[in-house]
Amino acid sequence: MVLQRGPRRANIWGYAPLGTEGFVVTVTLSPGTMKKIAIVSEGPNDDSLVWKVQLDPVISSSPFNITANLMSMEIMLMDILFGDIWVCSGQSNMEFTMTQVFNATEELNDVDYPQIRLFAVNRVNSSTPLFDLPDNGIRLPWSLPTKVGNSSWGYFSAVCWLYGKYLFKQLQIPLGLVETCWGGTPVEAWSSFEVLQECGLSKTKNDISKFLYQPPENFLAGLGGPNTPMVLWNAMVHPLLNMTIYGAIWYQGEANAVFNRDYYNCTFPAMINDWRKKFHMYSDTDLVFPFGFVQLAGNQPSYHIDLGFPDIRWHQTADIGFVPNEKMLQTFMAVAIDLPDFLSPYGSIHPQDKQDVASRLVLGGLAVAYNKKYVEFQGPFPDMFDFMFQNYTLLIRYNAGVRKMKYYSRIGFEICCSLTSDNSCNPGISWWIPAPILEPGEFHSIVSTSGCHRENVTGARYAWLESPCPFKGCAVYDSVTNLPLSPFVFTNEKFRSMLIH
Repeated sequence: MVLQRGPRRANIWGYAPLGTEGFVVTVTLSPGTMKKIAIVSEGPNDDSLVWKVQLDPVISSSPFNITANLMSMEIMLMDILFGDIWVCSGQSNMEFTMTQVFNATEELNDVDYPQIRLFAVNRVNSSTPLFDLPDNGIRLPWSLPTKVGNSSWGYFSAVCWLYGKYLFKQLQIPLGLVETCWGGTPVEAWSSFEVLQECGLSKTKNDISKFLYQPPENFLAGLGGPNTPMVLWNAMVHPLLNMTIYGAIWYQGEANAVFNRDYYNCTFPAMINDWRKKFHMYSDTDLVFPFGFVQLAGNQPSYHIDLGFPDIRWHQTADIGFVPNEKMLQTFMAVAIDLPDFLSPYGSIHPQDKQDVASRLVLGGLAVAYNKKYVEFQGPFPDMFDFMFQNYTLLIRYNAGVRKMKYYSRIGFEICCSLTSDNSCNPGISWWIPAPILEPGEFHSIVSTSGCHRENVTGARYAWLESPCPFKGCAVYDSVTNLPLSPFVFTNEKFRSMLIH
C-alpha cells in the first residue's frame, strides 16, 4: 500500500464492531512515535460503525507499519510506503491492459519497481453514492507489479502503469497507482448530480440525460448499466474520497463523440472541478490537484470525416485548444492525434502504442504537477494570423515565434470561406477548403488561401478529422520536443481578433 506523503496528510479509517460506539481506536505508526486517536461513531449505514484519523505529514520513503487497536482487537498494515497517489480513470483506452500494448512481453518483464504499488477498482455501479467499495468492488488489492503469467497484474491499465513507471524514473519517489475505469462509458457516468445540473443536463434527478445526436443502434445500450449518468461516480469514485491523493489522469471521450458532445466543453471541466472539491472535502487532497488527460487519438482512416472526434478534442480543452488555461487550471494534456493504429487487433479505436501517450503525459505531469519549469510539455499552437502576398496566403505564427518548427507534411490546414455578405463562418452559408502549406517556416507556416477571396476568409482550423494524419506524420511539430501542433478551430470574431492585418 501507498499513502499520500507530506506535506499532505493521509487518512486511515475503518469499521468497528457493533456495540463499540464511543470507544477509542488508537492508531500508531512504526518506526516512530506518531500516535492518533479516533472515536468510533455511526457509519453511513444504520448497521455500521466507523472510525477515522488523519496522520501527520510523513516525508520519509522508508516502509512503515500501521497498527489500529480497539480494546483487545488489533489490526496491522505492513510495508506501507508514503508517496504520491495518482488515480487513473476513464473508458477503454485507460482500461487497455499491459498484455495488449506493443512490446507487451518486454514491458511486462520490466517490473522491478518495488516503490510503485498498484490498486484496481472492479467494474461496479450504483444508483446512490457508496461510502466504501462493495464486496465485489476490488479487482486488485494493493500489490507489487508482477511478471506476465501472474493474473493479478497483467490486466492492469497500460497508460496508468507506464505513466507511473516513467514518472518514477524521473522523481524516484514511491507512487501509488489507483485504476478505476470502465470501457465504453460517457463522462456523465463519472459525474455527480451537481455536475449534470451545472451543465444543464439535469432538471431533476429523474431527468438526467439528453440526446443531441442519434447514436448508432445499441450504442450506450440505451444509457443502461454503467452508461447511466452518475452510476460510476457513485460506485467507483465516491468510495475513494477518503483517500488523500496527489493527482489524476484521464483517458475518455470516445463515447461522448456521439452522445452529448456539445455539452462536453462543460461536463468535462465541471467533472474535474467537482472531483477536486469532493476529494478535498473528505481528505487533505489539494483543492486544485493536478489533472492530466489524453486528447483523443485517431480512430478510422483519414478519409472518414465524422466530426465527433474533432469536436470532443476541442471540447477537452474547454474550446481553447491548450491546457492549462483560465477555465482548466492545473491541467495537462497528451496530444495523441498523430498516434493512430488502424491495424490494431483490438480495433482502431484502441491504439496499442500507449508508451508515447504515457511519455507525453509525464512531460505535462512534471511541468504542471511537479513544477519542473525546465520541462517543455506543450507543442506548437497559433497565436497570430496575417494575410500575405496580395492576400492569397495566410501566415500562421506559433508560440509567439520563440520556438522552431519542423514538418512532416504540408496538409491538414483549412480555411472557412463565407458565402454571405456579413462574412460569417457558419454551417450552410460557408465551407471549409484545404489550405496546404506553401512555406514551412521555422517559426510560422504560410498556407494557401487561393480558393477564397481575403474578405471571405472567416476562419482557420487544423487537424479537423477523426484521424488527421498517419503515425507521427502530422504536418507541424516542435523541432526540439517533437510534440505535435494540437487541433484548433478559430472562426468569426475570434479569428478576426488574431489577425494583425
